[in-house]
Amino acid sequence: MIKKGIILAGGMGTRVGPSTKAISKQLIPIADKPIIFYSLSILMLLDIKDILIIVKPEDKLSYKKLLGNGNSFGIKISYMVQKNPRGLPDAFLLGKKFIGNNPVSLILGDNFFHGQSLVELLKGVSKNFESGANIFAYNVKNPQDYGVIEGSKNTIKIIEKPKKTKSRRAITGLYFFDKNVSKLSKKLQYSKRGELEIVDLLKRYLLIKKLTITELGRGSTWLDTGTSRDIVKASNYVDIIQERQNQKVGCLEEIAFRKKWINKNLLRSRIKFYGKNEYSEYLNELLHEKI
Repeated sequence: MIKKGIILAGGMGTRVGPSTKAISKQLIPIADKPIIFYSLSILMLLDIKDILIIVKPEDKLSYKKLLGNGNSFGIKISYMVQKNPRGLPDAFLLGKKFIGNNPVSLILGDNFFHGQSLVELLKGVSKNFESGANIFAYNVKNPQDYGVIEGSKNTIKIIEKPKKTKSRRAITGLYFFDKNVSKLSKKLQYSKRGELEIVDLLKRYLLIKKLTITELGRGSTWLDTGTSRDIVKASNYVDIIQERQNQKVGCLEEIAFRKKWINKNLLRSRIKFYGKNEYSEYLNELLHEKI
């Protein structure tokens, strides 16, 4: 079972500029809460309570002000600074001590996942995960923008942003890796763009027949908020669900409270921390809800 998680919240976020000249991309809101709430909520829903967030030097204080050490959510949050973007596998080099001899989940801080069936699926994979790597595939209209999985079983190929492909199976920004991920990442060569490529790491697991692919089918939603337009689309999606169901998506305090990781006093402190707004009003309703 996976008990440790890494959120990669570094990167320059240039495609979301000019806002990212002043603020970390993962702190930009989707609907009524920062993007990072949604990725963090997925780890919490999987009962992952020991989390490392990798950030740019200038953003560390902002994240700590918002999330603290995780105590407000009944979890443990630590931070690691990434001075320059060096690719996704760099997270496993920076987080080597954090990972130790444990399996770990990596989620990209700007990726949005949603769906009851999705969470149940991920829980099952996490609970039974022992070794190797597990990636999650999702059918998309524009596979050329992502790492793509071609073939099946013994003929699997992983291709980074192919110009032409018959496959629509994109690799999402959620990964499960075993304790060997830091060691294997250290053996990678930097690509022409000066980064360690996640596709190269996955190919190493594929070579030793330790790569598992789980399909995220209908009933699951994955959105990559790579551009400003993508963020607007994600916001519209969340707004519709929240307004229709009167339930928040990605509400960290609600997840923690319903899991009994925090008590009413901690919930009250978060309400006070946020001040008067729609989000804190929702938490206040949760506080007085008769469960």
